[in-house]
Amino acid sequence: MAAPQEFEPAPLSRAALWFFPALWLALVVMNLLLRHDTLLRATPTNPVPPWLVMLFGVALVVVGPFILLQVRRIRIVDGVLAINAAGLFAHKVSPRDLDLDSARIIDLDEHDELKPRLRLWGFGLPGFHAGHYLLRNRARAFCLLTRRAKVLVLPRRDGRFVLLSPEKPQALLDRLRELAASRRR
Repeated sequence: MAAPQEFEPAPLSRAALWFFPALWLALVVMNLLLRHDTLLRATPTNPVPPWLVMLFGVALVVVGPFILLQVRRIRIVDGVLAINAAGLFAHKVSPRDLDLDSARIIDLDEHDELKPRLRLWGFGLPGFHAGHYLLRNRARAFCLLTRRAKVLVLPRRDGRFVLLSPEKPQALLDRLRELAASRRR
């Protein structure tokens, strides 16, 4: 049993990183504007001001998804590619189930047929896609995308795809090809 080999995912885009703080701020401002008079008044029975409760309540709604956004992992464990996207979406695939001769590193802006189009079971933000998606070419794919350039496209033998944004996509592709070659022997 070999030690798991980690492949660092590419960092999140600014749009994905700032989405939840901006959402929190927008919700707070909207709530203050809509309930300005009732939020600022403290009642004698409740020493905690309502505006403070609202700030923390809205933060709880936003902090959970923001933390999940940080959970991204690409590993090879016991010869199997194991992906954890946003903490909720896990996918494992054996190199023998991949068509590694057709695997390539692309820019999704140039190959828009492979862009995620419809989220089936996943998590999506501007600049971030995690989970199961229907692509523009109508194929299904498991995605962990943090950028549009240098996307590793791994076609599966069943017609589906795995789309990943590792920091070093060529290193991951080379390692998967090594594993597939060693299993053929």
